[in-house]
Amino acid sequence: MESLRNFLKSWPGRIFLLLCLSPLALLGIESYFFGSSNLDQIAVVGDESVTLSDYQNAINNRRHELLEAGIDASQINEAVLREEVLQLLIDRALLRQQVNKLGMTVSDETITRLLRQEPRFMGEDGTFSNDRFAYFLRQQGITKEQLFQQFREQLSLVQLNASIVGTAIYPMAEISRLLDLQEESRQMFIHRFNWQDFADQVSITDADITAYYHEHKNELKSQAMVDLDYLAISPASIDVGPVTEEDIKAQYEAFKQRNNAFDNRQISQILLTGDDAEKQIQTLKARLDKGEKFSDLAKEYSDDPVSAAQGGSIGTFNPDIFGQDANAVAQVIEGLEIGEISEPVKTTFGYQLFTVTKNDVSVPSLESMREQLQAEALNYKRAEAYADKVTQINDLVVDGYGLQDIAQQENVKIQQIKDYTKTDNNSVLNQPTVITAAFDEFTLQDQGVSPSIDVGESTVWVQPTNYRPVAPLNLEQATPIIKSQLVQQKASALALQKAEEVAKQVTAQGMDSTSVSFDNLGMVNRQSPILSQEEKTVAFTEDTQPGKLLALAQATEMGASVLVVDAIDRQSKQQISDEQKQRTAGIIRDNQGQTQLQDYIEYLRTVTKVEINEPALESANGS
Repeated sequence: MESLRNFLKSWPGRIFLLLCLSPLALLGIESYFFGSSNLDQIAVVGDESVTLSDYQNAINNRRHELLEAGIDASQINEAVLREEVLQLLIDRALLRQQVNKLGMTVSDETITRLLRQEPRFMGEDGTFSNDRFAYFLRQQGITKEQLFQQFREQLSLVQLNASIVGTAIYPMAEISRLLDLQEESRQMFIHRFNWQDFADQVSITDADITAYYHEHKNELKSQAMVDLDYLAISPASIDVGPVTEEDIKAQYEAFKQRNNAFDNRQISQILLTGDDAEKQIQTLKARLDKGEKFSDLAKEYSDDPVSAAQGGSIGTFNPDIFGQDANAVAQVIEGLEIGEISEPVKTTFGYQLFTVTKNDVSVPSLESMREQLQAEALNYKRAEAYADKVTQINDLVVDGYGLQDIAQQENVKIQQIKDYTKTDNNSVLNQPTVITAAFDEFTLQDQGVSPSIDVGESTVWVQPTNYRPVAPLNLEQATPIIKSQLVQQKASALALQKAEEVAKQVTAQGMDSTSVSFDNLGMVNRQSPILSQEEKTVAFTEDTQPGKLLALAQATEMGASVLVVDAIDRQSKQQISDEQKQRTAGIIRDNQGQTQLQDYIEYLRTVTKVEINEPALESANGS
């Protein structure tokens, strides 16, 4: 990085930057609209300020991006998010000032051309619309000149980034070598020694513990912790009443609306009224079953003059026409083929017979979907009840109720986690958003209940008590921790010693010379997930002659491993096309370029005064 720094300090370096400007890579240009100046400064970068509003807006935008990308809110670590955002704002200010020093700019003509290609400003005829552009400016509360200035700044930053990233050099010969290394493989056997199997051979004295304590005294601190009471509910935990027929019908109608599916069956009817209607309808049914035409009998006998004149036709089946009898009619015509006659049905109109004249059904029947609809109706009722329950509990939290009162009123069981830690949290509520809420300064002071927190498919509310801040440990308090660490260290050393002995014996006399059993991993390459990261570091460090085994010992997080390997096979197992090589080269060069860009930003930090207003930052972060 020192050579890059010295080069960029020189005038040839600055000229080099200007000459190496790559074409504008305008992939998703952001619009940064800054409001009026804010005296609350989070940081000062050279002659620029990072204001409180800049900082808060950037955090909100970044959080929104993560949520839009599908990241669960409970997995967003707010502390890390705030740190990254501040770093990006400082980096942006450094680059922005460097752009000005180098005299980089973008013409009005270039900005106009880009804006004319922006889809949001296109009219219905596909051309640039001044009206839409003017509406956008009014909506944002800025002038055309302000928008141009913001675009000019953003595009200039893109130019500077591209000029640095685009100069990364990584020869194709080196890329080919890297690809060849990735394809190397070798026959491999492994035996792993777990440090815990050697723990009973370790003895730790008081002197060992005391010496370790004095050497690491500043590092031995208690964790911040609380006792955490919490409520947790999920849709599955909500009791709802049985699903009714009305619930099923509502889901059926919703299904039809979602799928744009409607019942287009054409039906005809014979309607009989009067005292002997039931007997007459049975007689007509018998005649129809013997083959007489439905339309002829409808014209002669039906008591509905409108449909009778049309041979009984009443058009498309519409349940609304039949009112309270709709379900009964739907059941008797269910599954009828064209020309088939229904059973007589009694309705509020009288006694009726139906036949289907045209069957154009684009939706499954309710009965065929009943089981599915019943499950959907139950889920819908649960979701509604769940949403209501969350709202009710949130209202109680706002009103200042404690968790005990909320649990009693809402009939929800309180759960508790003793010694809930701020770091190294392995509890069932180890999500960053829950930890942030549990150690929120105001919640701790008031011993209040947090707002609702989404955790997967559940919602939780937490109330921390008995807060214990980070504090130095005395020797007595630290002894169990020290003893555990020393046991692992010494047991791991014994595991490695044993691994080295086995490796030496196997290399000299073969695997049959030892009682240790090895797992055959087959042909393994450098990318294999079978090996741990520590094992990968030695797996291809030494070669051997074909047919001659080599044993390698390596310390690991779990203890130690012995790898027994054959000669490295450098024959590529798959042919890599020129296109794949070029694509790989692009990725490697981009990575190299990003490293150069970070080096460049680090250089700018060394020559630019950067001050962070810690009190303002703590206030903004609520700490």
